[in-house]
Amino acid sequence: MEQKYIIGIDVGSQSAKILIYDLEGSIVARGKKKLLPMHLAEPGIVEHPDDDLWDSLCEAGRLAMEDFQGDPKDIIGIGIGGIRCCRVLLKKDGTLAQPVISWMDARTAVPYEHTNPEVAYVTSSTGYLSCRLTGEFKDGIGNAFGEWPVDMKTWNWSEDEEVIRHYQIPKEMLFEAVKPGEILGYVTSYAAEKTGFPKGLPVVSTTNDKAVEGLGSGLVNEETAVISLGTYITLMIQGKELPADPKALWAIISSVPGMYLYESYGIRRGMWTVSWFRDLFGEGLVKEAAAQGLSPEELLNKKAEKVPAGSDGLMTVLDWLANPWEPYKSGIMIGFKAHMNEAFMYRSILEGIAYTMKNNSDAMCSELGKPMKEIVISGGGSNSDLFMQIFADIFNLPAKRNVMNESASLGAAINTAVALGVYQDYETAVGKMVKVRDVFYPKNENAELYKKLNERAYKNMSQYTDEVLKEVYNVYNG
Repeated sequence: MEQKYIIGIDVGSQSAKILIYDLEGSIVARGKKKLLPMHLAEPGIVEHPDDDLWDSLCEAGRLAMEDFQGDPKDIIGIGIGGIRCCRVLLKKDGTLAQPVISWMDARTAVPYEHTNPEVAYVTSSTGYLSCRLTGEFKDGIGNAFGEWPVDMKTWNWSEDEEVIRHYQIPKEMLFEAVKPGEILGYVTSYAAEKTGFPKGLPVVSTTNDKAVEGLGSGLVNEETAVISLGTYITLMIQGKELPADPKALWAIISSVPGMYLYESYGIRRGMWTVSWFRDLFGEGLVKEAAAQGLSPEELLNKKAEKVPAGSDGLMTVLDWLANPWEPYKSGIMIGFKAHMNEAFMYRSILEGIAYTMKNNSDAMCSELGKPMKEIVISGGGSNSDLFMQIFADIFNLPAKRNVMNESASLGAAINTAVALGVYQDYETAVGKMVKVRDVFYPKNENAELYKKLNERAYKNMSQYTDEVLKEVYNVYNG
């Protein structure tokens, strides 16, 4: 049988990643380009400078095609995924009217305001990138997440005039809505020259970066949860119904047509905080790690493995980026003792992430009436055996790690495989393309300790610390 290949695009908050997969889900080529630092003009303003999303995609694409050893004619399609909650303002010709507004920008938390007369279209990161690739003004409806006039029942733009007035984006400023697993357009001559992709390849719609990551992690049933370890950390479960007036979750469009993803509240700047802590130690940590033949992350994990479960009571609250409606919140480490060092602090951060996601998922599952039987950990953080064991112990559930842990691009490839008829349905595609690497099982002693620490301390901590933080905030902000 002649081998065929699919390109999966994942443009995230920190880099553009292009991976080329065979039809069994194995990576055969890759390209990656780190994004430029965000432009922070003033508090609340966070923008991608220049034309960074497109430029980075192009360079990552060229690198992937250079790495590809097969015949480009055997590549059958492209699945495109990208960061959600960005706001991209375009001129009539599809070029940027102003820099791409990041999901971390305060403006994305409120309805659009039409203040720039050059703006003809308001779209998402995937809408912009697919427009550059195909020349078509179409976008996956699944990436219209947040302040967008979406009808969640029809998976299309709302026809309700009151909804349209609220979000302040008239129909003529929106791209044509395309469902997951449908073709957005075909690679143009211009895009082929810029990216190295073969001209004429079909570009397939996915959803937003988190939902497509869920698909790439194997999320097709209703009893498995996927925890996505990214700049924003969240937990997702799939289901068939659209909950009415949910309190502890968001219901979003799944990458599997006809299904919804129930997403717990998450952690803003989640894995960013881990990187921030690593970088605090600078050159000293880098040299110490190099002397042992390790990366800085591997060295920190090695040290933290020697710290007992619970970090001797040192606890970290992961509010390094407050929500707009809770501006007083800040990151907290509490419970220091004289014997503690960077290993205790690092393990405490990992435990804080797991505690937070456990509590958020408990609230979501209680509301849905859906118990979890297992968790799948996705993202670069899952490379840490220590982190995987912490999740298994704090959730007191088996924690799976897949062979492919950067799974958003794989999810995009799965959408493409089904769209092009390679596999007849998503269950078959996932069974063929998603492979489990290993499973971590909870250790009873650790699980019991974590449960006590969480229920008696961590879960209730913000009730007390918030009052202190409010006073600090008021001192600085009057």
